[in-house]
Amino acid sequence: MVEPIRKSTREEREQWLREAHYNVFQLKSEQVYIDLLTDSGTGAMSDRQWSAMMLGDESYAGATSFYRFERMVQTLLGMPYVIPTHQGRAAENVLFSLLVKEGHVVPGNAHFDTTKGHIEARKAKAVDVTCDEAHDTQLEVPFKGNVSLEKLEKVLIANKGKVPFMVLTVTNNTVGGQPVSMANIKATCQLCHQYGIPVIMDSARFAENAYFIKTREEGFADKTIKEIALEMFAEADAATMSAKKDAIVNMGGFIATRRKEWYDGTKAFCIPFEGYVTYGGLNGRDLNAIAQGLDENTEFDMLDTRIRQVRHLAARLDEYGIPYQRPAGGHAIFVDADKVLTHVPKEEFPAQTLTCELYLEAGVRACEIGYMLADRDPVTRENRFNGLDLLRLAIPRRVYTNNHMDVVAAALKNVFDRREQVTRGVAIEWEAPLMRHFTVQLRRL
Repeated sequence: MVEPIRKSTREEREQWLREAHYNVFQLKSEQVYIDLLTDSGTGAMSDRQWSAMMLGDESYAGATSFYRFERMVQTLLGMPYVIPTHQGRAAENVLFSLLVKEGHVVPGNAHFDTTKGHIEARKAKAVDVTCDEAHDTQLEVPFKGNVSLEKLEKVLIANKGKVPFMVLTVTNNTVGGQPVSMANIKATCQLCHQYGIPVIMDSARFAENAYFIKTREEGFADKTIKEIALEMFAEADAATMSAKKDAIVNMGGFIATRRKEWYDGTKAFCIPFEGYVTYGGLNGRDLNAIAQGLDENTEFDMLDTRIRQVRHLAARLDEYGIPYQRPAGGHAIFVDADKVLTHVPKEEFPAQTLTCELYLEAGVRACEIGYMLADRDPVTRENRFNGLDLLRLAIPRRVYTNNHMDVVAAALKNVFDRREQVTRGVAIEWEAPLMRHFTVQLRRL
């Protein structure tokens, strides 16, 4: 499926961005020329997925579409109990409603925004245990998404009796879409189990993570993506997934687990939040599309084509000397805004400012993954400035050509070339108490 895109003038974009309070989430889609806000739900489905949708069984309970979907998840993850949800954050909401209580501490390799939000909304604490290499964007390390086992063990020892589970995110989105090695996955699971702590894998981009294991980690070159995926999940206790990423659908997600008590417990939350346990907020046609998408996107050629496009954009930025989280990840390029807008103080949100500048330059919508997304400390209410401040260029699957990537790179080069002129950033005028970046209202300084 294709759709027209429209160029706009600089004057139009200035007006639209003002009306959106300098928050690109508030722009209308027709005001965007190339949309790299997210790769979530924005991919193009295949002919086989559309064909599968025509056979969707819309029975309220026990639909054949559910059982097709269930078999595919069981085959890929090796977990027997599966509950569909309408997207990944819904899976977190259902599962965390059962498991997370006030005062709990949940370690993870850089929890993404909704994961952290669901933890903190329940008056629990999310603790980042990502390896230190992830915080040096120019360091070339193949598995920057890895867990620091030393940090993790300290959290487990210091919070005995307070840790309900550990979240292992593959790939690690917050630090630049960086993969986690098979060795680190296994070591993390073994360490947690040594302390009696279950592991939940945030699996939105598990297929891309498997691709990097195959291409970067010794001993996996001859294994299929499906074989690697099964090994990745072999020691985990459960998984949540936003199927809007690696299943290449517009809506959907799921919970999978080995623990029957968790499955039985989550059913009590799924039914009031999402609907009956065999549809979980989805149509039968959606379940068919997810099953087909999971099958075809766990094939090497599909992933290789997709990830090569990310590398193409990275190569253009290399030509222009634009710093990003290296090496290039699987779904996006993450530009290091602190290294680009060096005159904008952290209190004025450099990555959010760079997001605005890129949109004004060429109508390209990207997303800030940095100080704005990091939100405030739930206790002190101070801004959290201790992580990376990145501009994410998330590439939808099977949508844009490399010509579009060249336009994005050229636009970013124009901003980069005049970076010395950008000396002020943005200030917050209004923000929500949780997950503020979606709806925050800003003013330009």
